[in-house]
Amino acid sequence: MQTNISYYQTKKEYRLLVSNTLPNLLQLKKTDDKQAFNALVLKIVPEIRKYINSQLNTAIKKGHFSKNKIKANDIIDQLFIEIYDYIDEVQHEDDFYHWLFKKTNELLDDIIVEEEFDGLFFKDIDEYSKPEWDEMQENFSTDGNGHLLMVDELDDLSYNHNDYTLNHVFIEDDEKSLIEKIDKDLSAEEIQNHISMVVYHMPYAMRNVFELFSIEELALKEIAQITNKTLEEVVELLQEAKKTLQESLLYRYSITQ
Repeated sequence: MQTNISYYQTKKEYRLLVSNTLPNLLQLKKTDDKQAFNALVLKIVPEIRKYINSQLNTAIKKGHFSKNKIKANDIIDQLFIEIYDYIDEVQHEDDFYHWLFKKTNELLDDIIVEEEFDGLFFKDIDEYSKPEWDEMQENFSTDGNGHLLMVDELDDLSYNHNDYTLNHVFIEDDEKSLIEKIDKDLSAEEIQNHISMVVYHMPYAMRNVFELFSIEELALKEIAQITNKTLEEVVELLQEAKKTLQESLLYRYSITQ
């Protein structure tokens, strides 16, 4: 199993970049230099844009609104206003990164209708046959008309570039042998596609917590603040997400522990 080391290094570098901009942004606001303020914000929004596009894409594919109804730029424009108006709330540089995600999540929550919990999918996960799993994967890969959803229909080409690995699903020491077995039986592409498909079918709250933890690499306490949930609720959602992913891999590919 390959780990995208450069990706994780970039995430850490990006977080440091965001943190280091806070003093300058606060100073620019004091002098009411909105042009320079917005120019600096522009340098730290690319990763936020990827997150927004990922959330919008899921909502579009689930039929919550059409792809032409709202664009990532609409949310980014509003985020610029939110940052300028409320940046004084941020007390420490280290808090600025997850504060940005909190503001972004609040804007997304106002747009995306939270889907109902798909109990059938999770309760009967052990009863799906291989053809049923394959059909679900096929449906996930296409839009409602059976046509491939082209990436250039959204704002940037990286909207769905979530590098899921088994390390996002299995983390305990006693699970290492299981990771090795799955990694031996399945290709990286099969693992990536399966995890992406199952995460897509998760209810909004569970999916959001899992993505903030695995893709955005945020701490559980930060995710609790971003999602306005208790730490206990976040832990429970993450554990349920991991359990669902683990069981789906084992049942779909007939892997014994």
